[in-house]
Amino acid sequence: MAKQPLRPAPAAAAPLARDAISAEVRRLGPWFHNLDLGGVATAPDHFLGDYPRSKWKAFSGSIPADLTGKTVLDLGCNAGFHAIEMKRRGAARVVGVDSDDDYLAQARFAAAVSGVELELVNLSVYDVARLGERFDLVLFLGVLYHLRHPLLALDLLREHVVGGTLVVQSLLRGDDCTPRLADDYPFSERQIFEEPGYPRMCFVEDRYAGDPTNWWIPNRACLAAMIRSAGFTITAHPEAEVFVCELAQRAGEGA
Repeated sequence: MAKQPLRPAPAAAAPLARDAISAEVRRLGPWFHNLDLGGVATAPDHFLGDYPRSKWKAFSGSIPADLTGKTVLDLGCNAGFHAIEMKRRGAARVVGVDSDDDYLAQARFAAAVSGVELELVNLSVYDVARLGERFDLVLFLGVLYHLRHPLLALDLLREHVVGGTLVVQSLLRGDDCTPRLADDYPFSERQIFEEPGYPRMCFVEDRYAGDPTNWWIPNRACLAAMIRSAGFTITAHPEAEVFVCELAQRAGEGA
């Protein structure tokens, strides 16, 4: 299969007037990312507040302030908030991937107004092999719980695109403790599955918070276990829903 073409989002030739930015923000709406584009807020009434900036502040310190020469992949880039932040930190290339053309149009406009260049592509997370390269930093923020096959997605990221650091953020519900578990239990063991904090994930058959794409919602221990199972080592946990990870060697793999 041919490699999916990447489309740079060109920087604006000249700064747009505030009225012109406002008009384009309205045309491209509604927005899920609240961006500041030339003094124009794209989602000022977001139900989560100043999102994603407010959440970003809680874990931004776990990502290098200087990304000079690094390549970054932002999976589920939405309107491009995090991708733009990575360019502001000096990343050599930032590729933003989303499966929604409306979000990609927003990201293209946001990048132009912000004066940064992004490579934007419409692609499913299950097709990341088509990118044909590994990245120094992969952002996987706010995507996992929207997937019908979340563990498969983590496996594919490890197999095809993560070349260094992976940052995972997911909606979490349930117990937030992480108990120490044995590597194995006898078939007769039942009580362990009822213990607070045992890794578990809730399936949403219809919708949650009005969103039919909310499929699987893990507790904290479950997300951590899935990350480890997919072949990553968790190196930091800077925010309740955020895990910073590095590639780890899995059983059966050569050195």
